Amino acid sequence: MTYIKGDATAPQGKGVKIIAHVSNDLGGWGKGFVLALSRRWKEPEAEYRQWHRGRAGNDFRLGAVQFVQVDTYLWVANMIGQHGLKAGSHGPPVRYEAIGEALRTVGDKALELKASVHMPRIGCGLAGGRWELIEPLVTAGLTGRGVPVTVYDHD
Repeated sequence: MTYIKGDATAPQGKGVKIIAHVSNDLGGWGKGFVLALSRRWKEPEAEYRQWHRGRAGNDFRLGAVQFVQVDTYLWVANMIGQHGLKAGSHGPPVRYEAIGEALRTVGDKALELKASVHMPRIGCGLAGGRWELIEPLVTAGLTGRGVPVTVYDHD
């Protein structure tokens, strides 16, 4: 796992890349890292909203992942790893088990595409998660399986 300062929506390096991020299970898209994604590409938000609208007949749920191709060698992984939007009686909205499941799916796709994975410190912003609990999930789902990962800390 490599840590750099920069913008995760402009991933560094050569080859196929997947930008992974955490979304909520309510269909909300309007704060945090998703705004940076939407400034660059329309497709990840549009596909996420359509996925959520059709959730009765598809796999939209905690732990699921939607892959959206935004360029020839660039994909965005919309990972459902946040229950709700705000901290409540059950703690912050982050769901570590769902993020772990989603990261394993992203790992499968990365291995299939021979891709590297790029992300902010997923689950640690609005979702309220702690990186020291998420980093081992990234290791188990990605780097421990041979998938190169770059984590971006915004400038």
